[in-house]
Amino acid sequence: MGHPLWAPWRMEYILSKKGGSCVFCGIEAAPPEELRERLVVCDTPRAFVVLNRYPFAAAHLLVVPHAHVDALEKLSREDHHALFDLVRDATQRLRAAVKPEGLNVGLNLGAAAGAGIAEHLHAHIVPRWSGDTNFMPVLADVRVVPQALEKTRDYLAPFFADLPGARLPAPSDGGESP
Repeated sequence: MGHPLWAPWRMEYILSKKGGSCVFCGIEAAPPEELRERLVVCDTPRAFVVLNRYPFAAAHLLVVPHAHVDALEKLSREDHHALFDLVRDATQRLRAAVKPEGLNVGLNLGAAAGAGIAEHLHAHIVPRWSGDTNFMPVLADVRVVPQALEKTRDYLAPFFADLPGARLPAPSDGGESP
């Protein structure tokens, strides 16, 4: 048998109660300490940026409207513009922060399309580097993320500080850059 790859942070998800309230809702009313705990990088009046708790790559971001809808056509014109303006702004800041060679940007609308949280639409921004798909995901269905999510959030948040109306999470104790 092969060598184990430890991922102890997954146990929290495995044992957690499923269902309940939407993981994306309530951000606009959350205090800065809760933003930090929920891995929010930046909150704006109509949308926010959060780290994906189960990322495909380091610094995998989600851009989420505050409006709880499951389809683009259900967004108001203002929320639609705010969402995609923030997607554009987040790609720019992610390029400056982690220097990817490329980005995957997309939405999975509906469970059949691969949406893990289908009831609240969100956009994915996944930084990519040449050679980042190696034998681990291809043969073992494993992704290697080189930094704790909390440290990644602490590193990325200052790159979003200049967005108009941006609200950032409270700083962590001893948050270090990568």
